[in-house]
Amino acid sequence: MRERAVTRIVTAHQQREGAGFMVRRPVPTTGLDHVDPFLMLDEVGPVTYGPGEALGAPDHPHRGFETISYIIEGEKLHEDSAGATQLIGAGDVQWMTAGAGIVHSEMPGPSMRRDGGRAHGFQIWVNLPARSKLAAPGYQYLPKAEIPVAKSPDGLIEVTVIAGEVFGVRAVIGTHTPVWLQDWRVRPGAEAEIDIEPNFNVAAYVFDGQISFSGDEVQVARGQMALFGAGRRLKVSGAKGKDGRFLLLAGEPINEPIARYGPFVMNTRDELQAAFDDYQTGRMGKIERVESG
Repeated sequence: MRERAVTRIVTAHQQREGAGFMVRRPVPTTGLDHVDPFLMLDEVGPVTYGPGEALGAPDHPHRGFETISYIIEGEKLHEDSAGATQLIGAGDVQWMTAGAGIVHSEMPGPSMRRDGGRAHGFQIWVNLPARSKLAAPGYQYLPKAEIPVAKSPDGLIEVTVIAGEVFGVRAVIGTHTPVWLQDWRVRPGAEAEIDIEPNFNVAAYVFDGQISFSGDEVQVARGQMALFGAGRRLKVSGAKGKDGRFLLLAGEPINEPIARYGPFVMNTRDELQAAFDDYQTGRMGKIERVESG
């Protein structure tokens, strides 16, 4: 089957989230609501905080989808209403299934709050099919040391395989639907072709340097997301004289109606209203913290 061509390039817009931190967001954006099954991609930072300046996202609910946090630099403290507490550091991944509903917070870790430092990472939202939207909440944490890394045959591409597979290396994380999420580091002169399921939607978000895609050598720069058309093979090439880095997102489309508002993603407006009601009446729970002092 033919090689996937770049059909569109989207430049991320910037907006504030949580307690006021800035994100770059290529999806959703004007004219691009989602890339089924991916609902959102936020790049947080890179930003350098002074002591006491670091920002996060205090307690907030989710229902009907999954959130993935991937930390490049810095650290954050996750807490949720299901009882999970986890300090997530550089290179770590948190994959949380909100399902029927969960309340969580994502705040700077203790050393980041105290000393400041450089923070950089991603949050990705992945939709759940109707059959799984009210599943029991779940939580997967993978430290950097447990995430497999693959290399291209020429040795010039290194891939952190968070989900899916590449160059004969398969991820260890479990997903509700077929999804790939990978961090590609591409050196100058690199060139590789990989197979991706032909029914998958595929996108690539460049967050450092520049990358060439497809046989047409389409150049995609930092802060841009490339969307790809039909095909089985994806070609990736390094830019001349500079390294590049991108997130590869690929997945089987769910092809169901989407009703979304803020932290809830359901199939109908009635289901959205039920989510609001359940949160406001406390049925999604709350984060239990031990008060100090």
